[in-house]
Amino acid sequence: MNSTINMKAEHEKVWGECLAIIKDILPPQAFDVWFVPIRPLSIEDKKLTLLLPSSYFYEMLEDRYCDLLFMVLNRVIGTGAKLNYRVMMTNSGDAPTLVDQSGGRRQNAGQGQTVFNPFQGHASKKVDSQLNHNYTFANFVEGVCNQLARSAGMSIAEHPGKNAFNPMFIYGGSGLGKTHLANAIGLEAERLNPNLNVLYVSANKFQTQYMEATRNNNSTDFLNFYQSLDVLIVDDIQDMASRTGTQNTFFHIFNHLHQAGKQLILTSDQSPNVLQGLEHRILSRFKWGLSAELVPPDFNTKKDILLNKVKAEGLLIPEDVVDYIAGAVTDNVRELEGVVSSLLAQSILINAEINLDLAQKVVGKIANTTSKVVNISKIQEVVCDYYNLEVNDIQTKSRKRVVVQARQVAMYLARKYTKNSLTAIGELIGNRDHATVLHACKTVAEQSEIDKELRQSLDSIEEKLR
Repeated sequence: MNSTINMKAEHEKVWGECLAIIKDILPPQAFDVWFVPIRPLSIEDKKLTLLLPSSYFYEMLEDRYCDLLFMVLNRVIGTGAKLNYRVMMTNSGDAPTLVDQSGGRRQNAGQGQTVFNPFQGHASKKVDSQLNHNYTFANFVEGVCNQLARSAGMSIAEHPGKNAFNPMFIYGGSGLGKTHLANAIGLEAERLNPNLNVLYVSANKFQTQYMEATRNNNSTDFLNFYQSLDVLIVDDIQDMASRTGTQNTFFHIFNHLHQAGKQLILTSDQSPNVLQGLEHRILSRFKWGLSAELVPPDFNTKKDILLNKVKAEGLLIPEDVVDYIAGAVTDNVRELEGVVSSLLAQSILINAEINLDLAQKVVGKIANTTSKVVNISKIQEVVCDYYNLEVNDIQTKSRKRVVVQARQVAMYLARKYTKNSLTAIGELIGNRDHATVLHACKTVAEQSEIDKELRQSLDSIEEKLR
């Protein structure tokens, strides 16, 4: 009697642990349809027996979730876990009978072939890191604005994956050095341990690779490659917003690498607390490690950045010119370096020495060319021009296909390029509510993954906005 109770408790406990993992991975609807109806029956010698409601259910479960089931079983029970089903069969109105079926049919279970398990490491040859070798710690100027992030980055490079900063989430405005710091960490980690597989990839490139892998039925190879890495650096993670398929795949990669003690480094223009369009389960993981903000540099840090750039270019620039540039360029490191390069070019072009007068002219020109502001009004103008519409057209209730698409694209781009709330975007684009805006953003994001024409339209419109 007690033995039966203990056995029952064991298989229910094991299946409960499996369900907890699966629920965290799958969308709620899929979990409710395909896993809630399953009942655990017994467990013996690492073989778990599950009761399924029908043969159709068995076929669909094997086809869709076989890999996932074995992945989770191997994690909960251990390597060598086996699965057996008892399927409810009904024939011609007779009482239902139970028929045994082995799990992992598609994997040829029992024939010596191992089931792919993303929680286990996969040997891989050395990969091309795609790191920018100009972005090193040596030329990353330290200041109050980045001191914490730089110190943490050095610690990560020395012990990737074996530190308290995993993942490291670097965030801040454009041009503050996020990409530079992320690359510097990767380069230093490679220098200290040449055998590490380090990869730098932008979120947009990751998205493109995922789409190509899906189109070419290479999703498993794609997953295997990313799960073989020791250090994964993803730049501009906010670009995955509203891309459900990409986020789901990245979620699995993140889980595998983190649990295997591998290092993840992510950059974004906003902190995880305010990022929109990313699933909650992903955002919660971004907060597991260190979130390090890069803020605009103070005057002294800007001077140090300028002097570092001047030294690298082999220039001689008077101190009053350096002081002027540091004071005139308010908060963008990239713009600071751009001023020095422009000063050098202008000096050579007109054969003149670099002085305060030349610096004032150069800074004035750069300020004029970098002051382009993307707001909702501008987005509506560019979108409507592309679709040969008037701005008033997308403000109406019209359900014409071209008007609807233009309206949805405008909402999608407004969310991507501005910091307005969904409610504010809706009010400015046709006086819609926030739910309509959210639906539009999701629709455009999902369709752009499979609709080449829409993707090209978005690229053209975004090029005009830049």
